[in-house]
Amino acid sequence: MTTQELHQRLRARFGEEVGPLSEPKVDAFCLVKAERIVEVCRFAKQELGIDFLEDLTALDWPKRNVIEVVYHLFSFGERHGIVLKVEADRAAPRVPSVESVWKTAVWFEREVYDLFGVEFTGHPDLRRILMPDDWVGHPLRKDYQEAGGYHGIGNQRENPLVELRRLDLKARAAAAPPPAPPAPAAPPTAAPAPTEKP
Repeated sequence: MTTQELHQRLRARFGEEVGPLSEPKVDAFCLVKAERIVEVCRFAKQELGIDFLEDLTALDWPKRNVIEVVYHLFSFGERHGIVLKVEADRAAPRVPSVESVWKTAVWFEREVYDLFGVEFTGHPDLRRILMPDDWVGHPLRKDYQEAGGYHGIGNQRENPLVELRRLDLKARAAAAPPPAPPAPAAPPTAAPAPTEKP
């Protein structure tokens, strides 16, 4: 099925709970009401053969006060897929967990929770996965400000290109052949003896 056909099947089953399909820039997507996302995903898996949660990530839109949770779904058997999005209130983002549909969502949802602050209700083990437990804030939000380090470990780093240039110059100097020794000076030549005139 094409993305349009998959979308039509979802709309036929869920009506206005599934929004219109976007104009395809890279991947066309449709918005799903947060409270129906688990049901929509279960239908996609059981009725449309979508057996793979390819990715689950998020986008931060501060001006709209929205965090979008993005689901990339794919079927290995049918070779088709669709992208779903759920919009959550940025001030207190909550979306139901889809781990009951795809177990791999456990890891994806923990990452989105850690980096964007989205709470996935019903998740069996919602805790940070990349940042330490006592980390303040969510680093992939667009208004995130670094706090100047963590437990005495600074976060100011030299531009990596400067260090790479320094290493490159050092390697070139080590690989350069040694300079050739100076050539010995030629012995002075004797002046020819004067010839006698007859």
